[in-house]
Amino acid sequence: MNFLYPSFLLGLLSVSVPIAIHLFNFRRTRRVFFSNVALLRTVQTETKSFRRLKHWLILACRCLFLACLVLAFAQPFIPSKNKLGLSRQGVTSLYVDNSFSMQNERNTKRYLDIAISKLDELLTLFRNATSLQLLTNDFSVAEQQAGTAEAVRDRVTSIRFAHTPRTLETIYRRQRNLLSSLNPGGHNQLFWFSDFQKSTVGDLSRLKIDTTDRLFIVPLDAQSTKNVYVDSVWLSTPFIREMQNNSLNVKLNNAGRENVKNLPVRLYLDDTQTSTATATLAPDGSATVSLNFNVTSKGYHRGRIVFEDYPITFDNQYFFVIEASPAVRILHLYEQKSGPADRTSDYINAVYSNDSLFVRQSFSVQNFDVGQLKETDLVVLEGVTDVNGTLRTELERFVRQGGSIAIIPPTNPNSASYNPFLQTLGVGVVQTTTTVGGTPTTVPVADPDRRNPFFQDVFQQSYQSEPLNMPTAAPVWRWSSGQRLLSLRDGSPLLTQTKLSGGTTARQGSVYMLASPLATAYGNLAEHALFVPIMYKMAALSVRAQRTAYSFDDNLVTISVSNPFEKTVYKLKHDKLEIIPVQRIVGNQLQLEMPKSNELTAGQEVEAGYYELRLNDKIERLLAFNHGNQESTMSFYSADELRKIFVNQPNVEIFDSIQDGDFVQVLEQENLGKSLWKYFLIASLAFLLIEVGLVRFMKG
Repeated sequence: MNFLYPSFLLGLLSVSVPIAIHLFNFRRTRRVFFSNVALLRTVQTETKSFRRLKHWLILACRCLFLACLVLAFAQPFIPSKNKLGLSRQGVTSLYVDNSFSMQNERNTKRYLDIAISKLDELLTLFRNATSLQLLTNDFSVAEQQAGTAEAVRDRVTSIRFAHTPRTLETIYRRQRNLLSSLNPGGHNQLFWFSDFQKSTVGDLSRLKIDTTDRLFIVPLDAQSTKNVYVDSVWLSTPFIREMQNNSLNVKLNNAGRENVKNLPVRLYLDDTQTSTATATLAPDGSATVSLNFNVTSKGYHRGRIVFEDYPITFDNQYFFVIEASPAVRILHLYEQKSGPADRTSDYINAVYSNDSLFVRQSFSVQNFDVGQLKETDLVVLEGVTDVNGTLRTELERFVRQGGSIAIIPPTNPNSASYNPFLQTLGVGVVQTTTTVGGTPTTVPVADPDRRNPFFQDVFQQSYQSEPLNMPTAAPVWRWSSGQRLLSLRDGSPLLTQTKLSGGTTARQGSVYMLASPLATAYGNLAEHALFVPIMYKMAALSVRAQRTAYSFDDNLVTISVSNPFEKTVYKLKHDKLEIIPVQRIVGNQLQLEMPKSNELTAGQEVEAGYYELRLNDKIERLLAFNHGNQESTMSFYSADELRKIFVNQPNVEIFDSIQDGDFVQVLEQENLGKSLWKYFLIASLAFLLIEVGLVRFMKG
């Protein structure tokens, strides 16, 4: 038998007090005077041996009462067979997983509440300890200090769900850093209360626990219940316009093992429900629903996808932002510019100047700033004889970064200059055509394939099957690659689209090749009714798809900004929260590093929702941020799986489940031994009662 507080054994010296009273009884005989023998009290006689026995029994009860009371304060216990057992006097670090996945329920009780209740029971084993440290996913300043069990209890009541999941390797490193300052070189003991979600705990096979540490893993035996979350949201078209029907696609995933049938999915725009749809998802399956909507004004609109899915509710809402009628930026570079006979304007200007949707700039190819390419969606290269030098390099970079270029040839293109440029863009080799007698030979244009997505919404429904009055064109070069959009009746291409991928962005750049110049000598395509919708479609498809939302899990958020300056400071504002993230400007791209919750000041917290990108108190853009979907995946490690992972680390002990009613008792018996102080306290009270009984009832 060992004692937790052996210093209390000095109290056994108090046993000498009743012994001394018994051995040295200095009671004197008193003389009583009386006048009448009738007043004498009847005295019950007793033998000397009986009186001696009674005194010895009372002495024994008093001594045993004091001895048991002292032993109870010394807290005796029978040591456990586990040599790596707990130390109630050492430094103890307690980690409680408060990630969003702990919203899961068992018997109508949330996992976080279960973990907190078991932690409260565990603190009874350390009620006299002064070196306890509580850690959560918040990594707050308060967690860097050790305290008493009562101080930890006070902090436990304030634990809330945190949006930042932490790997267990990060948790252990944090605990080691804190404990090394509290107990340098000493033995530490750690507790982990978690559901051990596979998608967030990290690679446990790489986690090595120091041999001086004793780790107790307490899993919650989490079950893979159903949970639906939004995987992604995107627009069916690159941009939307007001007062027109638009479509939004929403991909939903079911991370659980239960079927989800006819789940209502609602679309809100500017806090008004505009559309609804239903989704059916198989276990571990996904589904895509399409929601139709229209907006009545230009600019940014706040959108939300909402559905009801219990018990995991943190991912039942997805925020996004759409911009209605964003400007399509067109850069017209020319060397030979073709226009109507009056020469007051060119064809490209005539197409794009009549719609406020387009912002067009026109420059001679010899006199333009290459920096303007950073703020351009579509480059129209018209009548340029040679493409080389800086012009070629910058245009290649522009297309690789997701831009689009429409090439309208000059009357005499230099194929030796164009071929290296076009081969880099995936078009291949072009061959110039010969002109008989110096006069171009025009050829009628064949009817387009109206099923081609490029011509969607170009022709009215009533004209889908009727023959068209097509223009004529005279090609000045020929090539064989790319997707044909228009062809001549002799089989040669007139307009093709070639997509270039593998650049620095996920978006594919496009190269539109036209076979003939726009001059009237080479046909009437530029004056035909088909020319305007073709140029419109090129511009529309050149718009970079809107990024509707961002995730807090993104290490770097890249946003396009207009006319950036190196020393400008952008801010993000959400309700009363205003933060200045780490930022840098690369070209016309603003790169932001979103702060984690532990990097903010006290009382601040990043929440899912809408954030205003501000510059000098002016709103530059509206952004939507959501929490990542790592925690939405309902897959957890079981106790047996954890044992297999830590099988070669004997200083790691894993419990079957926190659901066991005698969790703390099992922990105490296996690691602290069997505590005996309660029995000694009961014994001391029993001996006190026996003494009272002997004095009152033992009469000879």
